Amino acid sequence: MGLPLVTIVIPCKNIDKYTKECVRECLKLNYPNYEIIVLPDRENNATEFKTSLVKIVGTGAVTPGAKRNIAMKHAKGELIAYIDSDAYPKKNWLLNTIKYFDKDQVAAVTGPGITPPNDDPMRKASGYVYEVLTRFTSLAGRFSTTRAQEVDDAHSCNLIIKRKVLEEVKGWNEKYWPGEDTLLCNEILRRGYRIISAPDVVVFHHRKPLYKPHLVQVARFGLHRGFFAKKYKGNSLKLRYFAPLLLLLYLIIGIIVSIFNSMLRLLFILTIIAYIAYTLILAMDVTKEKKLIPHVVVGTILSQLTYGVYFMIGLIVPELKR
Repeated sequence: MGLPLVTIVIPCKNIDKYTKECVRECLKLNYPNYEIIVLPDRENNATEFKTSLVKIVGTGAVTPGAKRNIAMKHAKGELIAYIDSDAYPKKNWLLNTIKYFDKDQVAAVTGPGITPPNDDPMRKASGYVYEVLTRFTSLAGRFSTTRAQEVDDAHSCNLIIKRKVLEEVKGWNEKYWPGEDTLLCNEILRRGYRIISAPDVVVFHHRKPLYKPHLVQVARFGLHRGFFAKKYKGNSLKLRYFAPLLLLLYLIIGIIVSIFNSMLRLLFILTIIAYIAYTLILAMDVTKEKKLIPHVVVGTILSQLTYGVYFMIGLIVPELKR
């Protein structure tokens, strides 16, 4: 039997330099049987890629989930490979993916989204922050290469799914972004399927630079995760997602209690020093450019606090605005 046809889906607002890079690198894949669908808001640059492998479909200004559902109407593949427009794959991305679908009940395969080696320093610092954050959780497979393992969540920047399973779960949620990948994984797991995170299924993913763009992204992640934990339960009801909120509450309560009790003040200060020291150790371990270590430490702490604040807001608000 030959290798299955894979449809690569790239949703985007417009075909910018990152989208062009993504398509260019997809065209270098060592997989012999694939097609590419690019989904900008408008088809005003539909002749950008002069190859029959690439199809451009204008979607209008809709969410990434809606764009991916539109792609399903045009896709011919047995497998659908999703990648973000600001990411690009390693040459063996698809070829390495196929073997994992031989395992029982595997519906989807994901893998690391690694910071590109040529990104500017503050984008690299953002990538290192995410690596440090995963050391506090069990999500290391999202940002670095680790062993293959079964997971309950996956990021849409690197996600390959069986078409028949996508049809069974009725595609992507079109209302929410980010977080639509979490809801899709919930639906896949509810039907008894498995999701595998594989260390050799790798894409490179450009980061938002520290500080403001990175923290805005973290805030959106926290807001949606908190709301999903309340509304949808499932894979959002994990301690790792509540941990930043617990840290935030500890800081608030600790500061208040320290005002009135000198013994507890000392204990509070020591625990904060230990937390900062542990963050520093992790930052030194993952950061290759040592001059970025201070940024990674500060970025990690601000990310955890920002996530905690917005996770709490997500738990409180009755609905999320688009």
